[in-house]
Amino acid sequence: MPFQDKTLTCRDCGAQFTFTAGEQEFYQQKGFLHPPSRCPECRGKRRNTDVSRPPSGERQMFEVTCSDCGRPARVPFEPRTDKPVYCQECFGRHRRR
Repeated sequence: MPFQDKTLTCRDCGAQFTFTAGEQEFYQQKGFLHPPSRCPECRGKRRNTDVSRPPSGERQMFEVTCSDCGRPARVPFEPRTDKPVYCQECFGRHRRR
């Protein structure tokens, strides 16, 4: 069944916005179960003021020791103790396998 544009109401500002057929298809491809509840402007404001996320371009890095070579490395995620963590060079070797 082809998608059709839908008019939704923003839960923050109350403005109406269009949930386009293309956006609906994207949501379905990504497996999102619910349509957006905020208009694009409010989503952007929320994204830029969410204190749990660093501002765009400022990624938090974590210091680790490579599980293969033992050299120090920096990774953009908080490592878990049950998974190995590799430096960029060793990660590339493992990825090719």
